[in-house]
Amino acid sequence: IFIHWTPASIPAFAPTGRDMVVGEEVKNPRGFAESPYSEWYENSLRFPGSTVANHHTATYGQKPFSDFGPEWESGLAHWDPVEWASRFAATGARYVVLVAKHMEGYCLWPSAVPNPHRPNWNSSRDVVGELASAVRQAGMKFGLYYSGGFDATWNDHPIGSFGDVPLAVPRGGYPEYAAAQVRELIDRYQPSVLWNDICWPAPREELIPILEYYYQAVPDGVINDRFLCWSPLWKMARYKFVRKIINNAAAKSAKKEAGLVPPKPEFFDVRTPEYTTYDEIQSVPWECVRGMDHSFGYNRASRPEDFITRQDLLWSFSDIVAKGGNLLINIGPRGEDAQIPEPQVERLGWLQDFTAEAKDALFDTQPWSVAEGSDESGLEIRYTASLDSVHALVRGPVNHLRSLTFTGLKSETATSKGVALVCRNDNHGTTVEINTDLSPDVPLEISFPEGKRSQA
Repeated sequence: IFIHWTPASIPAFAPTGRDMVVGEEVKNPRGFAESPYSEWYENSLRFPGSTVANHHTATYGQKPFSDFGPEWESGLAHWDPVEWASRFAATGARYVVLVAKHMEGYCLWPSAVPNPHRPNWNSSRDVVGELASAVRQAGMKFGLYYSGGFDATWNDHPIGSFGDVPLAVPRGGYPEYAAAQVRELIDRYQPSVLWNDICWPAPREELIPILEYYYQAVPDGVINDRFLCWSPLWKMARYKFVRKIINNAAAKSAKKEAGLVPPKPEFFDVRTPEYTTYDEIQSVPWECVRGMDHSFGYNRASRPEDFITRQDLLWSFSDIVAKGGNLLINIGPRGEDAQIPEPQVERLGWLQDFTAEAKDALFDTQPWSVAEGSDESGLEIRYTASLDSVHALVRGPVNHLRSLTFTGLKSETATSKGVALVCRNDNHGTTVEINTDLSPDVPLEISFPEGKRSQA
């Protein structure tokens, strides 16, 4: 579970209808002004005439973004971290990652590291500590997101495209400030996951001591793949032609990856493709990170059609696990009352039901020799493997099929929902007689004890 919950969840507004990285729009030097990520509200506000700027003027007049901080903290009176943790644990989640500081620079803990540009721009209540305790008591690991690359209190350069990213990374005293805050987070909370975003605002020689400090404090901790180190060459982005080159390269990558895949840095433990997945089994740990709609933060403008469907959510989860990945699904609570919106609660419920039914195929597994396949009638199948079994997740149409043939799989026995199924083998694979209707919405899990790859 990923949690984006910042002062931007008070206005909670962004354009709808598309994901962050799409098509030729990546080349648009003002494309990010229309970001569907509500947590980018303050950045979009810097672009006159943007959808967010027009909405803000119509709704709030000249109210500064900083006024949303105290309003967000007032909403904490309604917050119950234990209830959140219980809800997350019920989905089968193994870890929770909370945004401790996003790009607006607001801290969800009472930091002892002073911000010289916006004093007291933090919660007086220890939100990070309270949630860490609740999550761990519920049996899950706790991780922290920190926006190392952006902090608008130190550098409010408008970010219109990927070409602006190097110019928006704060310098001066910011690298020292960010390093001190990350060390503080490590000391106070010992996060099992240290999830940086955008980049690290200092060269390699300044990052290494921080990572060493983390691994010494949390020997089994993991870091993500967004610790790309700042370089003096990034100053070249002040030239328009360089920004154009960056945007063209980003557009090419977005087209190839069908989404955002961060450039691979020197140091990382896990890859984090955003709103996209991989086509094949990966040799390194990875997690797909995405929201339930087109935003991570709460967007009150989202329509029902902007949310992922049950069919797409559960099948995407199945596909990710089959290729060796995790699903880091985001929730964006409301700012005014610290509650999880109903469309998100509904989707957590879908995951809860599915993981309870298909847990053998989803948890404590690894990729099988192949990740995907189909039966003779063309139904899609995803495979995983545990210590002594092969597991199949089948997505089917609404029909009354009573048998499935798993080409390339050899097994004498099969079970589904704890019930033994009749199997027969031939040169093509294993055919299983099923006792339930297939559904396009919820994949059917079938386990094959001692299943193996057919030699035929």
